[in-house]
Amino acid sequence: MTKPKVLISDALSPAAVQIFRDRGIEVDFQPNLGKDKDKLAEIIGNYDGLAIRSATKATAKILAKATRLKVIGRAGIGVDNVEIPAATARGVIVMNTPFGNSITTAEHAISLMLALAREIPQADASTQAGKWEKNRFMGVEITAKTLGVIGCGNIGSIVADRALGLRMKVIAFDPFLSPERARDIGVEKVELDELFKRADFITLHTPLTDKTRNIIDASALAKMKKGVRIINCARGGLVDEQALVDALESKQVAGAAFDVFVEEPALSNVLFGH
Repeated sequence: MTKPKVLISDALSPAAVQIFRDRGIEVDFQPNLGKDKDKLAEIIGNYDGLAIRSATKATAKILAKATRLKVIGRAGIGVDNVEIPAATARGVIVMNTPFGNSITTAEHAISLMLALAREIPQADASTQAGKWEKNRFMGVEITAKTLGVIGCGNIGSIVADRALGLRMKVIAFDPFLSPERARDIGVEKVELDELFKRADFITLHTPLTDKTRNIIDASALAKMKKGVRIINCARGGLVDEQALVDALESKQVAGAAFDVFVEEPALSNVLFGH
């Protein structure tokens, strides 16, 4: 019997590669292939499975060449880099790992929030440059501040729990969050406009869909408290980046901490320099 063949086209841990091999699967590990759409389309027909992260885009064009493909597995939560209708039409199962990096991402969001509040990157750069500007980087305390969580699912609820431990007040907008669940995790469920008006910090933990694209736009930013701080560890495209730059320049937004962008890698992103 021929071994099933799996292509890993993004950077995954060696442990992930070994898991496949331990189960008798032939693995082709090409961690940089996902960035080369033409090369991926050229060879995808040789594989029964495709394992990806974010760099690989499983488009309809690529799936049309995937004559043997039976399953796509994404090491992560969202599957917005896979054209689901095209995969379904070809009988390809699309799977994800919804709990795999929830704690890691939540802790990262909290880390960015604290770095943002205390201006750690700027203070570090200043100190590395031989300066000693203690009064310039006072920052703000997060204790007793209100954190607005947009999307209170797996990751958002962990962020809320950690923020409560830091003595913040947590309010959340999530159409799928029941009042009972909100009460159980200690957050106040609110509508989006109320979150914008009340939050001192806002963190995003929602997938990118037609409804959430630019959920924070110029209009939303205008409704927020002056001096709000925004964290995005979820998806590029949830925030209108040019509108955010304008709000940073006008001081409506005191700071932003992002690790996702509309275009990645974000070598010339509009946010850089702000």
